[in-house]
Amino acid sequence: MEKHIKNIALQYGADVCGIGSIDRFENAPEGFSPLDLYNKCKSVIAVGIALPKGLYEVDSRLMYGHFNAEVCTILDILELKLAKEIERTFHCKAVPVPSDAPYEYWDAEKMIGKGLISMKHTAVLCGLGSIGKSSLLINPEYGNRLTVGAILTDLELKSDPIQPDLCIPGCRKCLDSCPVQAIKDGSVEQKLCRLNTYGETSRGFDTVDCNTCRVVCPMRDGV
Repeated sequence: MEKHIKNIALQYGADVCGIGSIDRFENAPEGFSPLDLYNKCKSVIAVGIALPKGLYEVDSRLMYGHFNAEVCTILDILELKLAKEIERTFHCKAVPVPSDAPYEYWDAEKMIGKGLISMKHTAVLCGLGSIGKSSLLINPEYGNRLTVGAILTDLELKSDPIQPDLCIPGCRKCLDSCPVQAIKDGSVEQKLCRLNTYGETSRGFDTVDCNTCRVVCPMRDGV
């Protein structure tokens, strides 16, 4: 089952696919566990799509910003198709989870948003990478260029091995290069980051004005 699911995910356009048993999520914060979304969940399937390396070589404002947003939509469509295929093939239930929005949690004062589940922690628990000092997911093959989504299922699937820490010991490039010092060694002060990162053109198109932490990371392209 695991091999079939991964093969289909790759055929549908995923760059990576990993699996984690629900037991691995026992320490998820209250309200943000896969079981809070689907109480019959026994396994979580994480899928990821990577941005091209070239988007890190250009100004982030328009091209990077556009495709960084669009990949969430592409990933959600992939999840929907994969969930339907899993149900059809294995006569089970499969629940696709939005890779980004919509979500409920929003602290307006601190500008902290939280997805329905943490996709980067889901990726870690499904064997797709580790979390760096920047709080970004780092994957061995695709570095910090992955956007991750998840599917919850009542199938009992074998978990993939957890990845070792891929962040380079002693490296501080993301912390030292952040223009607003929003990175606090493993966490990000979202208000500082959001106010510095997101904007719009005079025409009203959304922009990403800063992706410095991603670009300076020595692991941005993987191992």
